[in-house]
Amino acid sequence: MTTMVSNLELLRRVPLFALLTAPQAELISRVVVKRRFKRGEALVEQGHKSDALFILLNGRVRVLTTDKRGREVILATLRTGDHLGEMSLIDNQTHSATVRAEIQTDVLTLGRAEFMRCLQDNSSVAYAVMKRLVQRLRQADQKIESLALMDVYGRVARALMEHATECEDGTLLIRDKLSRQDIAKMVGASREMVSRVMKDLEERGFVQSDDEGRMTIKDRLLQLT
Repeated sequence: MTTMVSNLELLRRVPLFALLTAPQAELISRVVVKRRFKRGEALVEQGHKSDALFILLNGRVRVLTTDKRGREVILATLRTGDHLGEMSLIDNQTHSATVRAEIQTDVLTLGRAEFMRCLQDNSSVAYAVMKRLVQRLRQADQKIESLALMDVYGRVARALMEHATECEDGTLLIRDKLSRQDIAKMVGASREMVSRVMKDLEERGFVQSDDEGRMTIKDRLLQLT
């Protein structure tokens, strides 16, 4: 009984399931499973199936794809409240990308049958899933556009802006440490090129870094995107 109540409370905190009716939420709480992934551990792997929806309770994961030569491209970063794996559940195909825990991450998993039943029985959940898929499609379109039309300066600037959050005083801050290699994987450039771009952006006052790896972003960086 304690586990069921705990899962029910966790479900209510997840935007995807916030609009479930009480009976629906209780039913799903009985079949979700809580899992913990260590840093570096894969939740799903490119080219494989997992037959489960993953809902992030805490932590942070990266969505990345790898080519035949082993080169990685970081497609997105997902955080608390996000969900993943729905594409493979809907079309019954293998995962198009690998999702790896960047730090220790707790998730709830929901099996294929239960997920499909949830979509059929609750239009709000179906709409939320559809809306998130559209958002990811738009983000993919923007990444394709930046790779095709922007120089490395523009791509780096856009990646930094996407990871920045606005503080109460209006400051744009990147709290999660981003290495030069991470940024290179996001923008499709070499680490050496990104290092040169970042050094130039810092010297020109677009970006300021502190000893803990956090970066403050100036609004003027938008000029480069």
